Amino acid sequence: MESALDWHSAFALLDWQVELGADEAIGDTPVDRFALAEQPVAKTPAPAPEQVVQRKEIDAVEVARQAATGATDLGALKQALGQFEHCELKRGARSLVFADGHPAARVLILGDAPDRDADGKGRPFVGPLGDLLDRMLAAIDLNRASKDAATAVYLTNVLPWRPPQNREPQPEEIAMLLPFVQRHIDLVNPEFIVLMGNMACGAALGEQGITRLRGTWVEAFGRPALPMFHPDHLLRNTVAKRDAWADLLSLKVRLEERGAG
Repeated sequence: MESALDWHSAFALLDWQVELGADEAIGDTPVDRFALAEQPVAKTPAPAPEQVVQRKEIDAVEVARQAATGATDLGALKQALGQFEHCELKRGARSLVFADGHPAARVLILGDAPDRDADGKGRPFVGPLGDLLDRMLAAIDLNRASKDAATAVYLTNVLPWRPPQNREPQPEEIAMLLPFVQRHIDLVNPEFIVLMGNMACGAALGEQGITRLRGTWVEAFGRPALPMFHPDHLLRNTVAKRDAWADLLSLKVRLEERGAG
């Protein structure tokens, strides 16, 4: 017997039942649900102990901390970073961007993450922003290429791998690699740290807002630190170069005071 309902009416009724919460079609043969409930339910066997261990989530921060702590020099630290497999940034980057400059320098400059130029060359602060930074440093008699530790600088980043399309790093990525940053700074043992940009301040100080933070000396990683605008910011906002010059002079005064003492 054909239904008296046309297609549109039948569809409207079905749609109405779905809105009421119907989620299962009932067959022509009745089913005794009470009888089904009395049937024994097959139990899933408990996983073997070794399976439980394999399923346990890896604490990447702890793995990084152990690897960083075990590095007794900069070469070993670079190797430990290269062997660290828990950061997805490594998969998409061309290079491990470790550091540049003199490892015994009085000043360590901490940036954020490698850009395309740094990723291509395997060194931090290169390309147009690196050229600007070199000119800034030269204005206060510092040089990354100097063989004299007194006039040299050491440069590194919070992240050693370039994020895809230069996107903002995720908090978990920064937290994962922070033990390597701490160990890096401990091994170099600089007198002063320059925190270049928001991300470096966030990693070192737990807060951002470089316009507010810049120019004021703070403590980071157990050492005097000066937040400054990143050279990339200065290339896009030339008016901020005046503030950067004031910060450079503040760094020069600190170096001279410590050197005189």
